[in-house]
Amino acid sequence: MDEQTRIELEAAAFRTLMDHLLHKRPDVQNIDMMNLTGFCRNCLSRWYQEAANARGIDMNKEEAREIVYGMPYSEWRDKHQTEASPEKQAAFEKSFAENVGRKT
Repeated sequence: MDEQTRIELEAAAFRTLMDHLLHKRPDVQNIDMMNLTGFCRNCLSRWYQEAANARGIDMNKEEAREIVYGMPYSEWRDKHQTEASPEKQAAFEKSFAENVGRKT
């Protein structure tokens, strides 16, 4: 497989993931994603921002989040985010500590 085809396939897979999280599973909470996988929508937006910045594209955290969430983060949060239980919050603290700074 040539490099351009690989890039196009990876981009298509990423777009499918974003569509899935945005339209098919907005009910899946970020804290659950983080606790199970070590990443969440906020991580995806940070990685997107970092990739843009590395290429000289000026993008801030809120702009990247709007791309990932398909709307301003505050709007998504109000529509979809629920209160996490103390158990989920404790699991998140552990997961976050294990994954902070880890590059994928």
